[in-house]
Amino acid sequence: MSNTKLSDIEIEILLFGKWRYDTSSEKITIQFKDDMTYEQTRIQTFIFSKPKELITGNKFTGVWYITERTLYLNLKTVPKSFLNLRIPLAFNISIADMIATLGSIFLAEKYQVIDINSSKFIIMDKEQSIIGTKIK
Repeated sequence: MSNTKLSDIEIEILLFGKWRYDTSSEKITIQFKDDMTYEQTRIQTFIFSKPKELITGNKFTGVWYITERTLYLNLKTVPKSFLNLRIPLAFNISIADMIATLGSIFLAEKYQVIDINSSKFIIMDKEQSIIGTKIK
């Protein structure tokens, strides 16, 4: 799977589509769209992380890009968050979306792309390497 000579644009093209990977505490599905947005679903598998999932929800959307073989995920909305309040006969208050947008300005998720092809990738975050598989 070695392809260390791929350009950032070639990596972006390989990422388009839906991917599945697991971390030590989550099962994650992410769809990279060609308009440089993404939709992500995170299911917590670690019992002590479940309360976080109840507050934030498990669906996330945002903007993604590749720079110098690093994948950046900038969170924009948290549509299923408990903090996105709906007041009947009035308006929606998207507190979670505001927090997510402000937070992503200062702190984007970053993953170093170690290896990628049309069906698998290996990325590295601060603590662990992650192996993902493309879902057809």
